[in-house]
Amino acid sequence: VLEKMPVSISLGLWSTLIAYLISIPLGIRKAVRDGSPFDTWTSGAIIVGYAIPGFLFAILLLVVFAGGSYLRWFPLRGLTSDNWEQLSLIGKVLDYFWHMALPILASTISSFATLTLLTKNSFLDEIRKQYVMTARAKGVSEGRVLYGHVFRNAMLIVIAGFPAIFIGVFFGASLIIETIFSLDGLGRLGFEAAVSRDYPVLFGTLYIFGLMGLVVGILSDLMYVWIDPRIDFGRRG
Repeated sequence: VLEKMPVSISLGLWSTLIAYLISIPLGIRKAVRDGSPFDTWTSGAIIVGYAIPGFLFAILLLVVFAGGSYLRWFPLRGLTSDNWEQLSLIGKVLDYFWHMALPILASTISSFATLTLLTKNSFLDEIRKQYVMTARAKGVSEGRVLYGHVFRNAMLIVIAGFPAIFIGVFFGASLIIETIFSLDGLGRLGFEAAVSRDYPVLFGTLYIFGLMGLVVGILSDLMYVWIDPRIDFGRRG
């Protein structure tokens, strides 16, 4: 289990990080330009991405970009190349991301759509509140209104969804994506243990999944306090 953990954890962390880095700016942009052509066509693209099952999108990426029928831009399977030990430090980093590009993209597609719409709706709710109208009436710049006033309040619900998104990627992507891309990770290990009825390994993987959920939940609570200092868990009760 310890040998397989880095693959699954890195896949879950990179997928969640990329989803947040893209979805939050896009969701803010969609909220600011609500009802515009930009909002319309991006919503259509997001809905299409959300509707495509992750395993089907992964197979499509393999067929198109991994030498299935068209292009051979990315490797077909594995986490590193055969000559990985002979590569330099920079070469190892580039080789790692070269192998992880398609799995990360396939596991990010569904969480990307959910997080973008969640961010947009959260910002729309805050933008329509009275304190935003007051700040604008005082002559505060639009950037200051969005990132100085709205951002802190709107991001609370987005941060609250972090554990669910990470665990969803960690659970779902671990099994499906690792199997399709032949990654030697925790999800694939648990699946093989279930098929072979290796119960100690199976329960070990379930324990790690549950432990990761608890750790991510604690990190989510800490991020609450970091974003909004008014939240103080020490004064409860």
